[in-house]
Amino acid sequence: MDAEPCWKCLDWKKELANNIITIDQLKQYAIFSPQEEATLREVAKVHPVNIPRYYLSLIDKNDPNDPIRRMCFPDAEELVVAGSMGATTADPYGDDKHDKGNGVLHKYDCTALLITTECCAMHCRHCFRRRIVGHSSQQTLRNFAGALQYIADNPKINNVILSGGDPLTLATPVLQKMLEGLAEIDHVDFVRIGTRIPVTYPLRIFDDALMDALRAFAERKALYIATHYNHAREITLTSTEAIKRLRLCGATINNQAVLLRGVNDSVEDIVELMNRLLSIGVNPYYLYQCMPVSRVRHHFQLPLKQGIAIVDKAKAQLSGYGKRFKYIIGHDIGKLEICGISEGNIVLKQMHARIGHEEQASRIIIQKLADDAGWVEL
Repeated sequence: MDAEPCWKCLDWKKELANNIITIDQLKQYAIFSPQEEATLREVAKVHPVNIPRYYLSLIDKNDPNDPIRRMCFPDAEELVVAGSMGATTADPYGDDKHDKGNGVLHKYDCTALLITTECCAMHCRHCFRRRIVGHSSQQTLRNFAGALQYIADNPKINNVILSGGDPLTLATPVLQKMLEGLAEIDHVDFVRIGTRIPVTYPLRIFDDALMDALRAFAERKALYIATHYNHAREITLTSTEAIKRLRLCGATINNQAVLLRGVNDSVEDIVELMNRLLSIGVNPYYLYQCMPVSRVRHHFQLPLKQGIAIVDKAKAQLSGYGKRFKYIIGHDIGKLEICGISEGNIVLKQMHARIGHEEQASRIIIQKLADDAGWVEL
């Protein structure tokens, strides 16, 4: 394998200005027919194009079905709002129902999630918050002092998730202020940062000031970073070094992947991904069923029966640490672990209950599952 360019040597802020953000720029990396080009321009109006040069460098240009390309290139299928897989929604996770204003989502008693920004280093084509990412949103955090006060006023909240968008696209002083504020709240025991930066834009992690801010927080409270590798080829030398730096700061790194058609939809894909994650010190945590997101479900979601078969066969080939991940439905009512199939029925275990629905916690759900069903209605 050829040596990677020295991405970590670049100024992360300046390099963002080199992202591919138009179809005209994308034409330098792929050939489109006039009809394809016109269609992609329509797609980009709905979900803007934004691809770092680093991530583009991972694509096999000789493979039109390359899984890395599939996650970052716009596709005509994004114009399909609903298809054979069923109905879609702009808000599959039920964010709107739990929006406390000012970027605070409070779905479960013990956890508050802060939508810190609508910005990401890359606009993933499978994004479940694509209605926010890349668009000016009223659902983002605009008054951090107000968000802190909400958390301080709710002593049941023992952990906070910084999400988005991607929190690591924030300027380091802004993120540092957030972490320092959360560290001062006694009943907050740990903080999670949800980020795809180590995957799509790892040069951000080579900012020493960011590492200092994360280390300072981790010396006071537990810090967890939930990252998002979907394919083993995303685990590059640069990305691996970025993960090492995060671990040396005292952070525990967990991975939340999504099962995606044309990306990681084989037993071999899942086995290789989980083993490679373990080899760089990242814990396999969740494998999400692709949500019924508008302009995503039609071309990325797999039928649940197919997904369950893939996961079962993959886990049979993995070590104990490799098979610790849970196959998950991130449902409006809460997270559901997919336990398997029994006599044509899907068996689910509800992991969390929404505020006001505590009786649903840990319940077992069994229901008929059609061969082509990609989601469950509850």
